[in-house]
Amino acid sequence: MEPITFTARKHLLPNEVSVDFGLQLVGSLPVHSLTTMPMLPWVVAEVRRLSRQSCRKEPAIKQVRLCVSPSGLRCEPEPGRSQQWDPLICSSIFECKPQHVHKLIHNSHDPSYFACLIKEDAVHRQSICYVFKADDQTKVPEIISSIRQAGKIARQEELHCPSEFDDTFSKKFEVLFCGRVTVAHKKAPPALIDECIEKFNHVSGSRGSESPRPAPPHAAPTGGCQEPGHRPMRKSFSQPGLRSLTFRKELQDAGLRGSGFFSSFEESDIENHLISGHNIVQPTDIEENRTMLFTIGQSEVYLISPDTKKIALEKNFKEISFCSQGIRHVDHFGFICRESSGGGGFHFVCYVFQCTNEALVDEIMLTLKQAFTVAAVQQTAKAPAQLCEGCPLQGLHKLCERIEGMNSSKTKLELQKHLTTLTNQEQATIFEEVQKLRPRNEQRENELIISFLRCLYEEKQKEHIHIGEMKQISQIAAENIGSELPPSATRFRLDMLKNKAKRSLTESLESILSRGNKARGLQEHSSSVDLDSSVSSTLSNTSKEPSVCEKEALPISESSFKLLGSSEDLSSDSESHLPEEPAPLSPQQAFRRRANTLSHFPVECQESPQLARGSPGVSQRKLLRDFESKANHVGDSGGTPVKTRRHSWRQQIFLRVATPQKACDSPSRYEDYSELGELPPRSPLEPVCEDGPFGPAPEEKKRASRELRELWQKAILQQILLLRMEKENQKLQASENDLLNKRLKLDYEEITPCLKEVTTVWEKMLSTPGRSKIKFDMEKMHSAVGQGVPRHHRGEIWKFLAEQFHLKHQFPSKQQPKDVPYKELLKQLTSQQHAILIDLGRTFPTHPYFSAQLGAGQLSLYNILKAYSLLDQEVGYCQGLSFVAGILLLHMSEEEAFKMLKFLMFDMGLRKQYRPDMIILQIQMYQLSRLLHDYHRDLYNHLEEHEIGPSLYAAPWFLTVFASQFPLGFVARVFDMIFLQGTEVIFKVALSLLGSHKPLILQHENLETIVDFIKNTLPNLGLVQMEKTINQVFEMDIVKQLQAYEVEYHVLQEELIDSSPLSDNQRMDKLEKTNSSLRKQNLDLLEQLQVAHGRIQSLEATIEKLLSSESKLKQAMLTLELERSALLQTVEELRRRSAEPSRLGPEHAQLEPTGD
Repeated sequence: MEPITFTARKHLLPNEVSVDFGLQLVGSLPVHSLTTMPMLPWVVAEVRRLSRQSCRKEPAIKQVRLCVSPSGLRCEPEPGRSQQWDPLICSSIFECKPQHVHKLIHNSHDPSYFACLIKEDAVHRQSICYVFKADDQTKVPEIISSIRQAGKIARQEELHCPSEFDDTFSKKFEVLFCGRVTVAHKKAPPALIDECIEKFNHVSGSRGSESPRPAPPHAAPTGGCQEPGHRPMRKSFSQPGLRSLTFRKELQDAGLRGSGFFSSFEESDIENHLISGHNIVQPTDIEENRTMLFTIGQSEVYLISPDTKKIALEKNFKEISFCSQGIRHVDHFGFICRESSGGGGFHFVCYVFQCTNEALVDEIMLTLKQAFTVAAVQQTAKAPAQLCEGCPLQGLHKLCERIEGMNSSKTKLELQKHLTTLTNQEQATIFEEVQKLRPRNEQRENELIISFLRCLYEEKQKEHIHIGEMKQISQIAAENIGSELPPSATRFRLDMLKNKAKRSLTESLESILSRGNKARGLQEHSSSVDLDSSVSSTLSNTSKEPSVCEKEALPISESSFKLLGSSEDLSSDSESHLPEEPAPLSPQQAFRRRANTLSHFPVECQESPQLARGSPGVSQRKLLRDFESKANHVGDSGGTPVKTRRHSWRQQIFLRVATPQKACDSPSRYEDYSELGELPPRSPLEPVCEDGPFGPAPEEKKRASRELRELWQKAILQQILLLRMEKENQKLQASENDLLNKRLKLDYEEITPCLKEVTTVWEKMLSTPGRSKIKFDMEKMHSAVGQGVPRHHRGEIWKFLAEQFHLKHQFPSKQQPKDVPYKELLKQLTSQQHAILIDLGRTFPTHPYFSAQLGAGQLSLYNILKAYSLLDQEVGYCQGLSFVAGILLLHMSEEEAFKMLKFLMFDMGLRKQYRPDMIILQIQMYQLSRLLHDYHRDLYNHLEEHEIGPSLYAAPWFLTVFASQFPLGFVARVFDMIFLQGTEVIFKVALSLLGSHKPLILQHENLETIVDFIKNTLPNLGLVQMEKTINQVFEMDIVKQLQAYEVEYHVLQEELIDSSPLSDNQRMDKLEKTNSSLRKQNLDLLEQLQVAHGRIQSLEATIEKLLSSESKLKQAMLTLELERSALLQTVEELRRRSAEPSRLGPEHAQLEPTGD
């Protein structure tokens, strides 16, 4: 029994409108995609004829429903009125995109019929013509209009689709950019990568020993990295291998073709392949961050720097000609691509990268091969089908055009004339086939003849080679193919040659005219003849043909490569680089070269020129002499040699008529003539003299030295002012970008609105000088966090709470990681790159900061997760960490977010649940179940009745700290409490959420609805319920219960192992697992014990300090008491002494009279 397949119907978008039409499907016929509109009526007639023939056997016309919408065009059988729709019977006849309908025809003789031509197979150039009949012929124009409108909308949506860089299905790999080497050819041996690495080491070592010297002007640093000056590049430690996977891509006009091959180069050819020289072997600096994200898209390769958040390199598949893996260095790979040079030419550069291991290189090479293949197929499908003069279907197209509108008799005569151009065998075959069918009239006979001609020409079209493709075949191959063609194809050869000659002559004339205009607009300002324009125009014309480097029959020599690629040498010395005997070229290229030479008019300067060696044509000699005589005449008439700007005499007339009132130095005279050539900027020192049939133009008066000095001073001051203004503008732009970036990050709804008074309290605490060494009151901080945290200060408050935690716990509770700088971690490669890159798009996909593929947000998040995976080798990366790091990144800078992630993982103990064994997560699930059992027994029984464990709904809560399912405002409040109280906050929030929604959960009576409610409905609770949950968390204290439940879990696990009837091997395995977990717990307990001992020692030291200070205070108090008693005695003695003179005074007064 064959399997039954169903086609799912696509749901329309809200803004799309679908229109259904009831029609009769007459029939369909596969035709060639080059079928034109004049042929289409004959195809429709053939479909109707075949339909009538099949109707005699069984009814062929059936009722269908045509559904038209911008998302798709679908035709499906329409069941009868009494018959219901059955998916087993009613399947769609065809379904396609509306933009694939490339032709529509409405029969004027019978308006109820119309047909549409749909692209079916673009690779094999196949289309299908469907013929419909409408019951109401007035509806046919509406149907055709609806299909065209749907196709128009669909094409507009394709134009506005996301770019290649935003492609969700692009593959990303982290690589280390080693450097670049300029090579001589697009193909290379498999050992090229190893040779490049040795070149990098040699150049880096030699530069380390030599004194640093400036790089040549054309050897720019690649990837934003400077060349090393003192440290050699890191060598590869990969094992030698024997595999090398190489790909080559032929760059052709028709499209892309990717195929694997093994190069025929010998090992001795590598030295000749690499162009030696320090200026083109460019290793990157080991001091810089060289890690890149190598992104393979649908048609391009990107090299994105996570450090600068910019695209460092962007190459289309058409520009890549070679990809290979190292043989000795199997963890390295590279590719050769074409790059443009300064003068319009191009050269080939090999980029070399390093990966973490060989398996990653193999995956990259396989991905590149698949991407090249898919791109080649898509390019072939997108290439528009065209008819050339020699196409067999072109002859049928012209025949149908001639007979269009003729009556049957004249059409028959034209067809008979056309049949005489066929071979005798073809004429006989068509005659026999027509006579077999016995046509009733001339019209039927004409339809049969056209049908057989169409079949004949379609078969010939499959083997036909277009005239444009003939250019890619060498002359000898073309002659061989022409000699092997059958006699029936000889009539096309003359048309092909005519078309070829017409194109060559037209292109040559266009080139002469365009280059003549450019030559008139150029101004000579050096002593040599400028040949840059000649080389660039030669390359632009030869680019229409297959380029010299792309032809297999004409390999490039080193001299010819220099001629095409190095325009600087050509412009500096014209005589030494013009070959006396040019390389042999194809006739087409030789014809192009002569046309370009005639159209190039060299411009003379005031010095006597030296013409290039060789034998220029007579016309060129006359042109040179004319220009030389005119230049000398102008120089003599002026008295002093001046630099001239030359225009043709037509341009002179136009300039004089258009602006007669302006002087010759008016800048507006040349505003509209920038396309004539690059005009150098004019200065007061450079007067302009224009000559022509009307004589030289008036010269400008010379300025005095004082006036020139003032002009220069004014220009310098204006330039300085302009630079200052640009710097200020850049600062303002940077600050504006920072504000916009911060506003974009904090784009979420706040749960607890923070009042102005609370914001003032936080700002006061944050602005306290030396706050990192001052312990604040915990009650004050609890009250402030409970009242709210201002969103724009949240990141700074989290850092403040972390500082307070460190002050409170001066000895860390867990083993701290190595103190490796964040920038150093970013320079390394991580083995967790695949898991991190996959989770980047899943982390806050709706938030504007993280929504852009490999945007600034995703790249910063990648840097944090990569750095932590390198710092904590035991945990590495685990799903859920991206949400924790993302929340931190939304509130602070990248490096600060990494520090806070380290604080949460190591100081707060969050890393326990991310260990590979996940034992701590199992303990947390048990603790949550026990909390439900103790606090909400009825809810616990309801969940147990339906066998719903906490791991079904609560594991994401713990691993992502509620960030994967709950609103960002709620998650930010949870983080506020975690920084204040610790990780037990997660248990409090989970218990409060389940308890507050207990009545709603108890209403559901099966597993699916309960889990769906907890996962989807519960996170969408209102703001009031969220704030109520946060307030409940502040009031809960479950630290002792959690510790008791953890001990209980271990005891139960030991009892289970002892009581379970297991075999010896199973018992041994369980005991080993238990032993390993107990060892980890023992290590944790030892760490806690060491911390406790440290705390005890610190407390004892503090007590000793307090006792010593107490004894000192007692001694001070005794001394103060002694001083007090001494001071009291002194006061008494002073009082006594002051009282004695007062008593002695009256005694002396009484003794005085007795003395008399």
